[in-house]
Amino acid sequence: MAETKPTATTAAKSSTSVQPTKKSNAISWVAPLVCIIAGYIIWRFIVGDPGNFTKPDLNGGFHPLQQGPKTGLARMYQGGVIVPILIGALLTVLTFVIERFMTIGKATGTGNIAEFIRKVQYHLANNNVDAAIAECDKQRGSVGNVMKAGLRKYKEMIHATALDTDQKVLAIQKEVEEATALELPMLEKNLVFLSTIASVATLMGLLGTVIGMITSFAALGDSGGGEAAQKLSEGISEALYNTALGIGTSAVSIIMYNIFTTKIDGITYGIDESGFTLTQSFASLYK
Repeated sequence: MAETKPTATTAAKSSTSVQPTKKSNAISWVAPLVCIIAGYIIWRFIVGDPGNFTKPDLNGGFHPLQQGPKTGLARMYQGGVIVPILIGALLTVLTFVIERFMTIGKATGTGNIAEFIRKVQYHLANNNVDAAIAECDKQRGSVGNVMKAGLRKYKEMIHATALDTDQKVLAIQKEVEEATALELPMLEKNLVFLSTIASVATLMGLLGTVIGMITSFAALGDSGGGEAAQKLSEGISEALYNTALGIGTSAVSIIMYNIFTTKIDGITYGIDESGFTLTQSFASLYK
């Protein structure tokens, strides 16, 4: 009876060295809440400090009716209760920008990704898998992590006599795909906050402007003469602070979102190239 070789299913069931890393993402729900509270504190107690107004409302409360702003910053206080929400949105954007810079910077690793892949290719061409793994330890990024997982399976497949070359290549490819599936979510995490705020901040700013305009025209109807025109111009100026703050927050969100997605695309390309390098190298060296 002829001996049958294991099918590709056998390779698919081979053990994997890739283990998921459990990381808490509490920042995703704590940061927006804390930032909105901080936005209210800035608006109420710093921008709305009684010393910034000629006619302060000393009764206090959630929204004191301060009048006679002395500075442009104090005028922003009179933009209404939408202003602290917009300040909180801006603080949220800055928080996630810092968090993404740290995470993506760590995922990028050290050195140039293309140069790292060339070094691994050189070591593999010289049948020195251990030296290639050492390069991954030096890289210390997502590309290095994926490459290291693939190299471990690569080394294991060299001595796997029960499988043919195609099955070994499939096993290496599967290992790389599993490692990639664990790395990519970490890179893209929390970017949804930047994309959401980029859209919502402008709308919130326009909402604050509309509310301010309604209030201004209502005040215009209760008075007349030159005083009415003055109050209307002041009300429009104060309402437009909402628009300016909303557009500014949206602009920062869009710019940083595009910067991060570009960096992630570069890392993803490096991961894809590393997987291709491993499979092609094994297929050519161990036919």
